[in-house]
Amino acid sequence: MGIFGALTTAVGGLRSQSYALENVSGNIANSQTTAFKRVDTSFLDLIPQTSSTQQLAGGVTTQSRSTNSVQGDVQTASVATFMAINGAGFFAVQKPGTFTDGTPVFDGVDRYTRRGDFQIDKSGYLVNGAGYYLEGVPIDPTTGNPSGSSPQVLKFQNDFLPAQQTSKIDYRANLASYPFTTKHDTSVQGSELIAPGSYSTGHNPLTLGTPAAPYTDASTSGTTQSNKATPSVANTLATLLNGAANTDSIAANFLAGDTITVDGQTITFMTSGAAGNNQINIGDNIGTLLGKIDALTGTAVSSGINAGSITLHSGTTADLSVTSSNSTAFAALGFTGTAVATRGGGGTVGTGQVVGNDNSTFLDESVAGGAVTTYDVSGAPVNLQFRWAKTDSSALGAGHTDTWNMFYQVNANATGTQVAWQNVNTNFTFSAAGQMAPAIASITLTNAVVNGVALGSPVINFGTGGVTQFADANGNVQVNQIQQDGFPAGQLQSVGVSTNGRIVGNYSNGRNLDLAEISIATFNGTNFLKRVNGGAFEVTDESGGALFGKSGTIVGSSLEGSNTDIADEFTKLIITQQAYSANTKVITTANSMVQDLLNMLR
Repeated sequence: MGIFGALTTAVGGLRSQSYALENVSGNIANSQTTAFKRVDTSFLDLIPQTSSTQQLAGGVTTQSRSTNSVQGDVQTASVATFMAINGAGFFAVQKPGTFTDGTPVFDGVDRYTRRGDFQIDKSGYLVNGAGYYLEGVPIDPTTGNPSGSSPQVLKFQNDFLPAQQTSKIDYRANLASYPFTTKHDTSVQGSELIAPGSYSTGHNPLTLGTPAAPYTDASTSGTTQSNKATPSVANTLATLLNGAANTDSIAANFLAGDTITVDGQTITFMTSGAAGNNQINIGDNIGTLLGKIDALTGTAVSSGINAGSITLHSGTTADLSVTSSNSTAFAALGFTGTAVATRGGGGTVGTGQVVGNDNSTFLDESVAGGAVTTYDVSGAPVNLQFRWAKTDSSALGAGHTDTWNMFYQVNANATGTQVAWQNVNTNFTFSAAGQMAPAIASITLTNAVVNGVALGSPVINFGTGGVTQFADANGNVQVNQIQQDGFPAGQLQSVGVSTNGRIVGNYSNGRNLDLAEISIATFNGTNFLKRVNGGAFEVTDESGGALFGKSGTIVGSSLEGSNTDIADEFTKLIITQQAYSANTKVITTANSMVQDLLNMLR
C-alpha cells in the first residue's frame, strides 16, 4: 500500500477512535438516565486481498455493540406506579402520533423500553418520563383472568366500581359441647337445650316440619331443712307438718286454714278429718303432702326427699308451679316464693321461626354465633347476625344425638307475631368426636330478608370440618372465620403495581382489584433492537418479533438504573485518547517520509 496507504489507514484510525469517543461520551452523559443501556464500540480490521507473503495489517472500521441484555441496578422509588424488570424483557409501549383536544392519537407502532417511571396522567394513561404509554392486557373483573392476549394501551377511568351483592359467606366455628345459655343449669339435665314448649302456640323454632316433641318430666329441689328435734336432724318423709318443740316436725308449723296451691289447684290444711287430694290434716307428715301434690300433678315419678332436700316433679301434664299461703312453713320445706319446674319437650310442629313475642326466650336458650356485614344488590350494608341453639344431647341417653340449629336475625325490632329469627332449617348433628355427622358443606339462605333488605340467596360455606363441637370451658361459640364476598360501590383512588406484574386499583370502598396485566416482551436477538429516543427500541429483522410469555419479574415502586459504569468509561476514554494520538503520529511520520521523497527528487 505504501506511504499513502499508511496515511489512509491512519485517517481511518482517527475516524474509528472518534466514533468510540462519541459512544463513551454518550454513555457518560446518560449515566443517570433511567434504564439506559450503554453502547460499546467494536473495532473491525479491513484486510486487502494480497498473497500470503505480502499480507498487511490493514485499515479499521467500527461498529456499535449493544448491551440491551445487561441489567442496571434496581433501586427503590416512592411512586407506586414506578416499576422495574428484574431479568429479561421490555415494557411494551406506544407513542402518540398527534394529540386531538388534549387526547393522544396513537400511531399503532409498538415500541419497547426498560424505562419504568410510569405515572398516571390526567386522562388515565400510564406514561413514562420519555412520553411512552404503557401497554398491557385488561383483567376481567368477574374471573380475574386476562381478557385476551394482545397488549393494548392501558387507560384507567376514575369510574365507580359497581357494588357486588353478597353471594357467599365462609363460616367456620366451634360449638361448645355444653352451651352456657342463660337458662342452663348443670344440675338439671337438658337445661342447656332449646325448649319448644316454652314458645308461643304455633311457633316452634325447630326446623320446619319437626314433629312436636313429647313432654318430659322436670324437677325442682328445695334447700336442705332440719326438724325441731334435739338434736336437730334433716327432715324425712316421716317429719310432721305441725308439732311441738323437740319433736320430729318441720321448723315452722302449718296451721288450719293454710293452703298450698299446685298448678292452680288448692290443698287446704284441716285440724282433722281431711278427705281427698285437696285437703290435708295439720298432723300429717311430709310424705303425705308429697303424695297429694303428686296426685294433683299426675306425675309418674314420685316426689321425694333426700338428706333434708325435697325434690318435686312436674309430670308431663303441666309445668309445675307450687306456692303456699304460709310462706314461713313453706320455707321450712326448703322453698321460697314459688317452686317451678318447666317440662321438657312439647310445643307444636316446627315452624323454623322465632316471633317477636318469643325473642327474649330464644335469646335465653341460644348462644351468639357471630355477625358479618353483608351487602344487597345496591351495595347497602346489612348486619347479618347468627345464633346457635342446641336441640338435643347424647347425654340424655339412647335415641338422642348432639344436634344444633343455626338461626339468623330477620328483624331486630320484631314485635308480636313478626318474625325475629329464621332457622336455616338444617339439623347439624355431631359424633362423639365432635365432627359433623353427616358433614354439611354448605347451606343456602333462600330469599333472605334482613331488616327489610333483600339479600337474595347467599350461600354459607362450611367446608370440610368447618363446624365442630368440642368442649369449651367458656360454653360459647368460637367463630374462627366469617367472611363474605360482597362490597359497596367505590371510586378508583389510586393504582399501584403488584409483585405478579399486575396493575392494582385501590378503591374508596377498601377493595383492591387487579385492573390489567403488564405485557413484558422478550426477543431472540435482544442486542439487535434499534434504539430510538427516550430509551425505547424498535424491532428489526435481526432482533426478531416480540415474544410474550417467559420473562423477568416486575418489581413495583422501583426503577432500573443505567448500566453505565463511570470508572469503566473513564478507562475507555484514556485508551481512546491515547489511540487517537498514536494515529496522529502515524500521519506526521508519513508526511515526513513524503517530504523526504520530494526532497530527493529535487
